[in-house]
Amino acid sequence: MPKQKRAKPIYQRGEFRLYPRPGRSHEIIWYDEDRKRERSISAGTTDEREAKARLDNEYVARHGGIRTCPACGQAINQKGEFVTVLIANYKETKPSGDAIHPRLDHVLLFIEETSRANDTVESVDKAWASDFRQWMAGRTDRVRSPSTIENSLIQLAAAIRFGGVEPGFTTIPTSEVNRTPQYRADIKTLAAMFRYALEPKKKRDNLLRYLRAAVATWARPDAIYDISTDPKRHQWHSRARVLALNPLGRKQTRKYRATIPVARQFAPHLDEAKGFYLPVDSIRSAWEAMADEIGLPKEGEAGTKLIRRSVAQIARARLGEEHWAQGRMMLGHHKASTSDIYALFDPANLGRALAVTEAIIDEIEALATGSYRADTAQADNVISIGVAKNG
Repeated sequence: MPKQKRAKPIYQRGEFRLYPRPGRSHEIIWYDEDRKRERSISAGTTDEREAKARLDNEYVARHGGIRTCPACGQAINQKGEFVTVLIANYKETKPSGDAIHPRLDHVLLFIEETSRANDTVESVDKAWASDFRQWMAGRTDRVRSPSTIENSLIQLAAAIRFGGVEPGFTTIPTSEVNRTPQYRADIKTLAAMFRYALEPKKKRDNLLRYLRAAVATWARPDAIYDISTDPKRHQWHSRARVLALNPLGRKQTRKYRATIPVARQFAPHLDEAKGFYLPVDSIRSAWEAMADEIGLPKEGEAGTKLIRRSVAQIARARLGEEHWAQGRMMLGHHKASTSDIYALFDPANLGRALAVTEAIIDEIEALATGSYRADTAQADNVISIGVAKNG
């Protein structure tokens, strides 16, 4: 008779797995590569938290890392440990794609380039943090904003606390160091962006796609990259001409992603899309080349979020303050009060914001033919790259 499959462990770290045993102490099981067989030991307790701490210590004994107190499961104070070790231990707990990794990689590069490899966690004080800020601000490869710099220190503080030590420096809330860009593009400048992207001798299709989506949706860059027509994501409702910027299954964050009506000029482009509307993860290089070519300001004033800010400012002046609540809903700063996607077109909901958006697109199209349509508009119905599927 085949051996019965073992149940899922209640905890696992690396090769070490924790299993409960009725009436007995929990058991730790792992495959020993040296002996080429499975081994096990008793966790010495029936308390799950204590058993997990015992497993953690077995893992640390083999691979290194943070030891924990067997009584409470908390990290044992790591004072005197190299700060690079605490960073490595902390990164190990985070998925490789997490934004925490590159933020801490900046710190590790600083340590390497300034010969601080032997700095212990106790060496990381206010002066140390100040030196890091100056080093990051002075890098020549790319300009880093104050908030980007501070985020690295915020993650370093988290790594130190993870090691059971209180950081010797204080971090500055990013809301206090962020400087909102003041520059906004007008219709003529937006049209210049489209003309650059429409240059027939260059392949700038992805930049053009980004511009189209950004003007039509007012969305943040990360939400634009996430737009998909895959039915499983429940984002593009073609018949209703409504786009849910937040795909099904994604938890809404503080930066709320709205469900919005889609401009008549942009809807056909979504109908033509198969899966992700924008097939790349970044248009940064194309954007920067365009910014240089048409003379957009530098110093962080004209990044890819410029479209969102510019369209919002133009629309606010046209909507008037009495209807600006609709603009806030488009931006995700205020949630729509209706759950009926067809009701979004009502002037009392988002219909006024939609009309303003369509007018902005028409003005861009008049200055840069082909921005949204491949040929001349037919009557009042603007058609983009063919007829909409459910038109």
